[in-house]
Amino acid sequence: MIIEPKIRGFICTTAHPVGCATNVQRQIDHVVIKGAIPSPRNRVLVLGCSTGYGLASRIVTTFGSDADTVGVSFERAPTPDKTASAGWYNNRAFEYRAKAAGRVAVTIEGDAFSDAIKAEAIEAIRSHLGQVDLVVYSVASPVRTDPKDGVSYRSAIKPYGAPVTSKTLNTGTGEVSEISVEPASEEEAAATVKVMGGEDWELWIAALSDAGVLADGFQSLNYTYLGSELTWPIYHKGTLGKAKADLDRAAAAIRAKHGEHAAHVVALKAVVTQASSAIPVVPLYGTLLIKVEDEMGLGEGPIQQIDRLFRDKLQGELHLDDAGRIRVDDWELSDTMQKELARRWAMLDTDNLAELADLPKYRQEFLKLFGFGLGGVDYGADVDPQVVPAK
Repeated sequence: MIIEPKIRGFICTTAHPVGCATNVQRQIDHVVIKGAIPSPRNRVLVLGCSTGYGLASRIVTTFGSDADTVGVSFERAPTPDKTASAGWYNNRAFEYRAKAAGRVAVTIEGDAFSDAIKAEAIEAIRSHLGQVDLVVYSVASPVRTDPKDGVSYRSAIKPYGAPVTSKTLNTGTGEVSEISVEPASEEEAAATVKVMGGEDWELWIAALSDAGVLADGFQSLNYTYLGSELTWPIYHKGTLGKAKADLDRAAAAIRAKHGEHAAHVVALKAVVTQASSAIPVVPLYGTLLIKVEDEMGLGEGPIQQIDRLFRDKLQGELHLDDAGRIRVDDWELSDTMQKELARRWAMLDTDNLAELADLPKYRQEFLKLFGFGLGGVDYGADVDPQVVPAK
């Protein structure tokens, strides 16, 4: 079948197996070209391993530090007439390349919030790694079912306390307009914390510890985004901010139980993801950020960010902010970049969007998430959606 992108609102419902495999290989190439990354942590569990920062973490530890990995993600397998999710193709492409490099790569696909998947991951660690030195938590989901009581919670990405009016962007039409968003209820805020806060991270560490598969001196990293003041009203000061604060609480709780370096929240920069594309205000900020960081020579995607995290930030003594976080959002949040972003934001409208921002590149980065828009891929070729190419 000929596979083309099918976009509905903020969702792409198709993925290209050759494009996804190509995207994985290019990320591997980035790490290999930069050279080895010294690390004592080469038995790694990545939760949320199939896309974005989670996939980048699996690639960087494997191809930079010769790590063996177990990965967990929730994916959709292909059928003869329907493509898999992009993450399913990414997982298969990564597994093939990791094993060809002589590394262990075991992937478990299912609900990371569930007790059953935790048990399956523990058994995989016992069988293939023995123990893990590093646990990366990069799970992103709008819904979580609490394994204790079976209640499902859905996150609500809204302001908290008062309505917010700001600029937003229709990424399909390129129209810049004003949007007003009503604040979340207390119930919505609490549900967002249940889904996106630190509770499941704590449950994973507790389960791994109880099973004896955490190595002495292990480290766990949980990825977050704090963001610019331009997005704070809908993001950092909204329901998402409450969930992010709960990550800091969870990190402190894990450190109190397992040691001062056992858990850290890592603040990363804004990148194009399917989830962020659905958040009001954020896509418009993203188009500005892409333009400004490229002009300053500071553009980074997930693989560049995670490579810098492991290659630079995790070497030697950790430099933490006042909340105990590791910061890799330093380039984005520099005074120089933020002042330029604020200057352009104040002027931005539909007519000058092409001058001040970069919507075409934003759209291109979105399509890459699903294996589309990559040079060297023949998108007119007949492709079996059930086959991921070996090369």
